[in-house]
Amino acid sequence: MPEQIPQDSIGLVTPQTLHFDQPLELECSTVLPGYTLIYETYGSLNEDASNAVLICHALSGNHHAAGYHSMEDKKPGWWDTAIGPGKTIDTNRFFVVVPNNLGGCNGSTGPTSTNPESGRPYGPDFPFVTVQDWVVSQARLADALGIHQWAAVVGGSLGGMQTLQWSITYPERLRHALIIAAAPKLTAQNIAFNEVARQAIRTDPEFHEGRYIEHNVLPERGLRLARMLGHITYLSDESMGAKFGRELREGHLNYDYGVEFQVESYLRYQADRFVGQFDANTYLLMTKALDYFDPAAAHGDNLSAALSRVSAQFCVLSFTSDWRFSPNRSREMVRALLDNDLKVSYAEITANQGHDAFLMKIPHYLNLFGSYMKRITVGGETS
Repeated sequence: MPEQIPQDSIGLVTPQTLHFDQPLELECSTVLPGYTLIYETYGSLNEDASNAVLICHALSGNHHAAGYHSMEDKKPGWWDTAIGPGKTIDTNRFFVVVPNNLGGCNGSTGPTSTNPESGRPYGPDFPFVTVQDWVVSQARLADALGIHQWAAVVGGSLGGMQTLQWSITYPERLRHALIIAAAPKLTAQNIAFNEVARQAIRTDPEFHEGRYIEHNVLPERGLRLARMLGHITYLSDESMGAKFGRELREGHLNYDYGVEFQVESYLRYQADRFVGQFDANTYLLMTKALDYFDPAAAHGDNLSAALSRVSAQFCVLSFTSDWRFSPNRSREMVRALLDNDLKVSYAEITANQGHDAFLMKIPHYLNLFGSYMKRITVGGETS
């Protein structure tokens, strides 16, 4: 727990929930009769609602992006490095909204929620959701909050994909789009990693075809393997080498299958933390949403054509050591945006932390990010 809350923290926050009775037709052709979104807000909405910023989270993220839920919290929200008074996304200027995606497991309607038709958890019966579905549900949340246009939509990784989709689906509803460590679609290799992770979960003996909650068990082994595999792809060889090298946990080889190298211990620790905090069916859904994202597919695989109606100004950031969503993928988006004569700022940041760099306190990255945010005018400000 923090001894005291830092001055640049938003402090203690309380999540809010909003239920929607309006049916939502999903891209998979299933209709959700109603659903709930949980979200957090930081800062204050100004009089003309021109200072609202939407934060879209990544695969295993949620609505708790900054601050603390209680003084007993060991850590703040997942993007506390960037959100708060005087920080990159300055809550003295902006009203920040962070929802947990539909299909999540942290309070929004998802596989662990009760299916009103059966009275039991949705489990594997929860319909497939896509990035487009999330954007539509987030637009309804914006309507409910009285926000007709976002000053900016911001996201890293899968959150960056949502940001791009926002600019396509609702071009008039955002002025700026910040896409960090993302891609316009997954490569075959990325889809392959996701499939291995899904198979680890689905072949766990305790998976029970997705109905493990009804059996009072969890597919822990499969979820642990999925998390370990995913975590490896979020890091770089350089960062893992610098942090662990070939360091032995006990200083000598034991010639057994226990934990001998420090990197093994780290991966098992990360896996153990994940189990119990994240739902297996949700993990399956989120990885499929990643796989399905491809806005150019409906335009003959022409990304420039897919972005022809976009009007926002863009900031695109990538990291040199990110091999999961490499800078080449960011440059694809930049080229397509420039093809449409849009205003685009692009930076490729030298960093050895891999894909997870977007979550870290890297001064050069946060300075670039913050400089762009300061250019966004709200209320009566002039640029």
